[in-house]
Amino acid sequence: MSKKLLILLFTFVLALVGCTNEQAATPKPTEKTPETKPVSASNGTLPKDIDVALIMQMSIGTFSSQYINGVTEQVESFGGNVKVYNADNDLSKMASYVDTATTQGVDVILIDHGRADALKEPVQRALDKGIKVVAFDNDLTNEGVTVIDQDDYSLAWRSLKALAEDLDGEGKIVTIWVGGFTPMERRHTIYDAFLKRYPGIEEVAKFGSATNNTALDTQSQMEAILKKYPEGEIDAVFAMWDEFAKGASRAIKQAGRDEIAVYGIDLSDEDLQLMQEEGSPWKVTAATDPAEIGRVQVRYAYQKLAGEETPSIHSIDPYLVDRDVLPDEKVTMDDLGQYVPNWGASDAAWSDWMK
Repeated sequence: MSKKLLILLFTFVLALVGCTNEQAATPKPTEKTPETKPVSASNGTLPKDIDVALIMQMSIGTFSSQYINGVTEQVESFGGNVKVYNADNDLSKMASYVDTATTQGVDVILIDHGRADALKEPVQRALDKGIKVVAFDNDLTNEGVTVIDQDDYSLAWRSLKALAEDLDGEGKIVTIWVGGFTPMERRHTIYDAFLKRYPGIEEVAKFGSATNNTALDTQSQMEAILKKYPEGEIDAVFAMWDEFAKGASRAIKQAGRDEIAVYGIDLSDEDLQLMQEEGSPWKVTAATDPAEIGRVQVRYAYQKLAGEETPSIHSIDPYLVDRDVLPDEKVTMDDLGQYVPNWGASDAAWSDWMK
């Protein structure tokens, strides 16, 4: 073989080796890592595109409507999305909805009412998958869950104390209550203590049920009570839920029994209108702002997403709303702060980065 041919062959081999090495050094394309939602507020920005499931034991009346509005308003102002599940007072359905939300991989589960004996296990499955959980008016004790409430003991006591003072410690009352709901159970605990504190106040009748038409059903039941107890045999009604107070007030007004006053718990725009009607028997209610409850619940959830420490429990301070402090013209919940100091002004769960 000639010398010239050997040189050409050697040059070709070197070129081939260099090409092969270059190909070996070229990295293979890597699969794109799925984008994760930012959950840190260290840069002063909100977590974005957060999916929130609001799971409710039931949604009845304007209190629930305003609560949902508060949740939705706060989540959407933070750039998130809300889906509402209404269990229609079926705890097994409520538990199923928690599992559904967990399977769908939401970021946050908000729980409205319900009971721990039905929800503890599905909530734990959600927590185990890293989903943040904040409950309202519930008895859950799972580690990592924040439970907020209206301080139902204070709500009941404020309304009952006003009733006792107006009756000067003596009188006959009708009580409207239903079991099976954590806040109702708590309110009834105070009611039991109230009857011992004021032995001159006698319960002559007690009834109540939670249905899809609670106010209307209560009105019918109250009409029957009024027929059974003529004028002079009932001094006041203590209603442990605004749907009860609405029904009782309408029955009393239609019957012309203006000697009976209604003392309630909870408040909404519809309730305010009813309290302000001429001749309304609904005199007092102890309440918190339902929309603000929803907003506080959302803010705690976002604090959890951002890695901030949150409490296990938080009670929102209630207020006593007396018809006598309201003006002649109609007011709404948005106006109430002008007549009830500090109404709807909770600074709970506000972080600087949220503002």
